[in-house]
Amino acid sequence: MTAKLTTVAAIQMVSTPDVAENIATARRLVAQAAGAGATLVSLPEYWPIMGMTDLDKVSHAEQPGDGPIQHFMAQAAREHGIWLIGGTLPLVSNDVAKVMNTTLVYKPDGTLIERYDKIHLFGFNQGVEAYDEARTIVPGERIGSFEAPFGRVGLSVCYDLRFPELYRAMGECALIVVPAAFTYTTGSAHWEVLLRARAIENQCYVLAAAQGGTHRNGRRTFGHSMLVDPWGEVKAVLAEGEGVVEGAIDTGFLAGVRESLPALKHRKL
Repeated sequence: MTAKLTTVAAIQMVSTPDVAENIATARRLVAQAAGAGATLVSLPEYWPIMGMTDLDKVSHAEQPGDGPIQHFMAQAAREHGIWLIGGTLPLVSNDVAKVMNTTLVYKPDGTLIERYDKIHLFGFNQGVEAYDEARTIVPGERIGSFEAPFGRVGLSVCYDLRFPELYRAMGECALIVVPAAFTYTTGSAHWEVLLRARAIENQCYVLAAAQGGTHRNGRRTFGHSMLVDPWGEVKAVLAEGEGVVEGAIDTGFLAGVRESLPALKHRKL
């Protein structure tokens, strides 16, 4: 493969319970990323809504292909001529009390090309801090990936990061994306080390777009959106607050890592 540099970007937000407000913020930050030269942009998990309760997202669930959240993403991809990975949004499920936590991917012409429903649902209980996504989300069942101009892109969401077998099942990727809303507690302990581990063991780039700050519902997310290269080096990071993290996918560097340390070829299982 001929070496090529492709600028990618992760959007970091501190989303609110107001969908219209979050769409306006995403529109501004996506435009900022595209204006800086990014041709692939990822939004974070739950970017359209971080409700006052977990049930709030159920009332904002959209039918596939319709609704203001999806209309915005298709329009933004088309307007800026970018590959847009839509973090996650709530889509209707077969259970009226729950949603699918879904990543949608749009081509530069605004066409929807891939859908991934988050497979692993976060559960955490440390006394006063507790989360149980299974109460309001139906888990997905299918691995998601798509072909970008620089290679395959594997799709995952937040808690998926703790399950390396998911990434092995994707096959060889040039880039893995991890839109997330890691809590501050778990993120400060595990976020960076897990991202770097997934990059090192899969010898690929990892782009993580995160929620990063204290939300109106009182939840604090860890942030630290970043781009990690196939050697495990953090190339760019934003600690907290809304903003854009940018960096380059270098296919020549990626090929060099795999050639000098052919771990993927050495696998026995």
